[in-house]
Amino acid sequence: MKKIASILILVFAFTFTAEAQKKRKEKGPKLTVEQQTDLTVKRMTLSLDLSKKQQDQIKPLIRAQIASKKVIMLNRKEMRTEKKRPSRDEIYAMKSKQLDNQIAFKNNLKDILNKEQFEKFKKMKIEKRMKGMKMIKKKKMAKKGKIERE
Repeated sequence: MKKIASILILVFAFTFTAEAQKKRKEKGPKLTVEQQTDLTVKRMTLSLDLSKKQQDQIKPLIRAQIASKKVIMLNRKEMRTEKKRPSRDEIYAMKSKQLDNQIAFKNNLKDILNKEQFEKFKKMKIEKRMKGMKMIKKKKMAKKGKIERE
């Protein structure tokens, strides 16, 4: 009887953790590229005080950036489902392309924004990166069991 009860408890525990992982993957409704672009431009307008002309110039840059990120994420997802890992050369090519895109975006943005706006944009980007690093560190610590998850 005790064995059956313990087996049932294990089955229920396994079922609940599997459901929790499924829910974690299905976070919410996915926005289209156009919706994400619109929201990003609006956020930038609020924080950088962009003019209408600047908004119109930045919109295609943001749209291209978001679209390329979406393609990269889909490729990663496909590779993960196929359980295929990229080779060194493929990793190098992907990282090189990503850095080239970042350089081009930064140069285009430098042409559109004035000095004050560009400096504020750089600070915002650094703050965002630092916030992301803190979150990653917090998750790693939680995995190791050193802090409780919130």
